[in-house]
Parts: sequence; C-alpha cells; structure tokens
Amino acid sequence: MSERNDPPMLIKRILIFTGGHLNEWALALIQPNDYLIGADAGALFLITNGYKPDVSLGDFDSVTAEELEVIRSNSSETLDFDPIDKDFTDTELAWQFALKKQPEEILLVGAIGTRFDHSLANVHLLRQAADQNILARIVDKHNCIRIVGNEMTLIRSSYTYVSLLPLTATVAGITLKGFQYPLDEATLQIGQSLGISNKLSEDSASIRIREGLLLVIESMD
Repeated sequence: MSERNDPPMLIKRILIFTGGHLNEWALALIQPNDYLIGADAGALFLITNGYKPDVSLGDFDSVTAEELEVIRSNSSETLDFDPIDKDFTDTELAWQFALKKQPEEILLVGAIGTRFDHSLANVHLLRQAADQNILARIVDKHNCIRIVGNEMTLIRSSYTYVSLLPLTATVAGITLKGFQYPLDEATLQIGQSLGISNKLSEDSASIRIREGLLLVIESMD
C-alpha cells in the first residue's frame, strides 16, 4: 500500500472515486493528506492501486463477494447500504457523506460514463456544494466541470475549450474577460448553446455573473 499521512483534523480536500472509467489519470489527482472515499467499485480501484480508502460505501452490487471482502479488509471504514431500500445512488451517498465533513474542496472522480442519466445526476450534485460554499469539481480524463455563482478565475491549462451552460433558468450579467469570445453583461437562458466552445485568449481569464448559476466545463479536444 502507498503510504500517506493521516488526514488532518480539518479536511481540506475530499476525493470521491466512483465506479466509472478510472485509470492512471485518476490516480495522478491524489495529493498527500487527501481524504479518499471509494463509492462501490471505486473503492476496489483505489485498493487495487495501493491506496487505502478512508471510507468505502455503497450497495456494492458492482463487485463480487470476494472483492467486497477485499474492500472491507483494506478500508478504514466501510458503510453498506441495501440496494433496494436506499433512495440515492452510491455516488450521491458518497457526496452527502463528503458534504457533512465540510471540506474546502471536493473532487468527484470518474463520474461521467456511459450512463447519461447517472452522469447528468452527478453534474447536478455540484449544486449542493455550491449552496454550502464548498468548492467542487467533477473530473474525468477529458473534462473538468464546475459551477460559478458569482465569479471565477481560470488559468490556461491543458484544456482546449471552455463552455458555459446555464444551470438555472436564466443567468444574467455574464461578463467574460480574457476569452476569445468575451461577453459584457450578457444573459443566457437554459437551453441556449451560445456559451459552447469558447477559448482562453490570455494566460488567465475571468467569469463574473450577477444572477443564476452557470456550469463551467473545460474540455480537451
């Protein structure tokens, strides 16, 4: 097992590993003192790659009985949920658990996959973190998804595109600086695609809005 320092009393970052498409890119996100949560098969992924989850949880319907024993034996804590009686997906159970810890930031890793319904539901989870003023991101191999409710600064990175999509019915007062296609006090209605495939024109760029919630999706080509 990879050695990591025990998490501090104040948890700064929580990483939730789901049962989505995970490989080396996901492991590269882990930093010392991160609090690791494995949701269902995400826990097995961490253990298989030498990490001990601080918590493994779910109904574990994606692993075998033998694999579940491996998860229980190699996790600091394991929480089992009945697949019939539970009201939430394994990912949302992990998300709620993470929110109660009140970290500075949550990363949801591997939450975008072939099930579009699950992927969209996971994107909507970001709203819960925004309501509690907790920084939150969904990260996969090709995308980084966040919510902005007032302002945000983006730094030029390996992502090629930045798309802006309304999460509320109306997002008003959108001002973009440092983008190839700037905006000044613009309004976007949900269902519009005007904000798709913008690019940074400078090393850093700013997004400011007056009203509503905006999804900021950075994507590689």
